[in-house]
Amino acid sequence: MAQTLVSLMVHVVFSTKNRQPMITPEIEPELYAYLDGTAKNLESRCLAAGGTENHLHLLLSQSKTVALSHLMEELKKGSSKWIKTKATIFRNFGWQDGYGAFTIGESQVEALKLYIAGQKERHKKLTFEQELVTLLNKYHVSYDERYLWI
Repeated sequence: MAQTLVSLMVHVVFSTKNRQPMITPEIEPELYAYLDGTAKNLESRCLAAGGTENHLHLLLSQSKTVALSHLMEELKKGSSKWIKTKATIFRNFGWQDGYGAFTIGESQVEALKLYIAGQKERHKKLTFEQELVTLLNKYHVSYDERYLWI
């Protein structure tokens, strides 16, 4: 085959530093647009974004030429620097170290978009910590509880 054809769909989850409630409704649309622009600069696409005041979920169509670790580093680093310029209330903004990432198939895209869109409603009953552990278990990701919330 003379070309490389790929579909790399990834559900990514990460929180603010110490899960501080720093993502305000006013900044969300701009933050999501910023993340989408950063993804596009890395030949990737952000197909869905949503979350609450302390964490985000992204559905990314990852470039075939960019490692997920690099994509996430650029998304988090760039958005953290950017958000700090938006208002003094964001001067101490930061993302947690690390992230959760789960591959999904094309048949799961629409359901995941709905899941991401329903974050605010879901988190009226469920904490971020509970949700993350549920996702890790669903995708059979091993983790050490001692380091999960650092």
